Amino acid sequence: QVNFVVCQLFALLAAVWFRTYLHSSKTSPFIRHVVATLLGLYLALFCFGWYALHFVIQSGISYYIMIIIGVENMHKYCFVFALGYLTVCQITRVYIFDYGQYSADFSGPMMIITQKITSLAFEIHDGMFRKNEDLTPSQRCLAVRRMPSLLEYLSYNCNFMGILAGPLCSYKDYITFIEGRSYQLQQSEANGKEDTKYEQTDPSPNIAVAQKLLICGLSLLFHMTITKTLPVEYNIDDNFRATASWPVRFFYLYVSLMAARPKYYFAWTLADAINNAAGFGFRGYDKNGVTRWDLISNLRIQQIEFSTSFKMFLDNWNIQTALWLKRVCYERATFSPTIQTFILSAIWHGVYPGYYLTFLTGVLMTLAARAIRNNIRHYFVESPAVKLCYDIVTWMATQAAISYTVVPFVLLSVKPSFTFYSSCYFCLHIASILVLLVFPLKRTKKGSKKHESVQPVWSRKLEEESLLQKNSYSTTNNSFSQKQEITCRYQALKQ
Repeated sequence: QVNFVVCQLFALLAAVWFRTYLHSSKTSPFIRHVVATLLGLYLALFCFGWYALHFVIQSGISYYIMIIIGVENMHKYCFVFALGYLTVCQITRVYIFDYGQYSADFSGPMMIITQKITSLAFEIHDGMFRKNEDLTPSQRCLAVRRMPSLLEYLSYNCNFMGILAGPLCSYKDYITFIEGRSYQLQQSEANGKEDTKYEQTDPSPNIAVAQKLLICGLSLLFHMTITKTLPVEYNIDDNFRATASWPVRFFYLYVSLMAARPKYYFAWTLADAINNAAGFGFRGYDKNGVTRWDLISNLRIQQIEFSTSFKMFLDNWNIQTALWLKRVCYERATFSPTIQTFILSAIWHGVYPGYYLTFLTGVLMTLAARAIRNNIRHYFVESPAVKLCYDIVTWMATQAAISYTVVPFVLLSVKPSFTFYSSCYFCLHIASILVLLVFPLKRTKKGSKKHESVQPVWSRKLEEESLLQKNSYSTTNNSFSQKQEITCRYQALKQ
């Protein structure tokens, strides 16, 4: 953990140096790729020792698969290999070396690399094999039209800005950043007209980085002072379960799980700040001309803590992973997309039994929350006063459901997880099943409306927001012009 923090702080300083002295206006993309890759591999070697070789092996074999298999089926082979290799590494680390410990957890960076390998494989398949009219709007805009070079591929997977903690970014966004075209794309309005007011500007990320570092400091302080005084394990303490009343137990459940979140806030916000410090993460300007540096942000803390639905919580938690799951699984699933997506998420997270208990519980919670929302919410939105009361009740219910669901994720093992659930008499499991029996889920029609009513928990809003606000998509093929990219984006939004 100390190595991780030291390496991330070094990466932050390296990012400032990278943006200042290796700016795209001064240095060729080749040099930027080489330096970003070498720095990333050095940090991985320092932090994880020779375990870092797994990063190169996984990336190298996946690239070889892309070359020899061809664009028609490489996405399937890369998906199976990358996820299988990750799973094998997780099994050996957990069950052979160090169960329950996070020291030298080299599988963490491999989770991000697995996302990048599989995302890029699907994007190349979409761009070089599938017909344009068969793609969804988001797939059309993310599609990669030529095979990346080995250097570009390694730079994307192992650059120093994201090798330790991510977050995931699209290949086209990363190449646009390296080649220095992310600031030169024109700000466009929703009607497709171009506004040249902000053309060819090079905004400073300093304010955004400073704000995110402040959040990191507060999160770290909270984690070091409060989190250890509110252990999640106390929820299964025999004396506590025997003496505490139900309201006290549920209140402690909420505060203990809330106290467990700041370590994620720290790691993900610091990773975001590192990318911003290097000049990566610029998403354009808002209507007032204010810069936005949340292109690859992984969470929105305020929306998480005040979420009023299960869906809203997951919309704003680990955003890039949610988008990855949506793009490689949910949109492409032929049956039960919600269940398949939760299973993939569990496999990707690791091999602790608690992960599977959490995600299986999450399937029930998601379907039940969707059924309630679809069937009763419209009765409570007419009056502002009634809507406020509804929001307060749903906030309390959401926080209780989230806390209840993720306890096994923290406890990891089967026995303590079942101890917790049995002490609660599996109350929310039973309640979710009853909700699904009482309230029907809306059935969907085949065709263009399919994803409208079975949208996954990470929501249409998140995708639409990303389509509108991400102005930095570029193409790796010179035959696709800047104007075509912008037209693609706003056609997607309109659709």
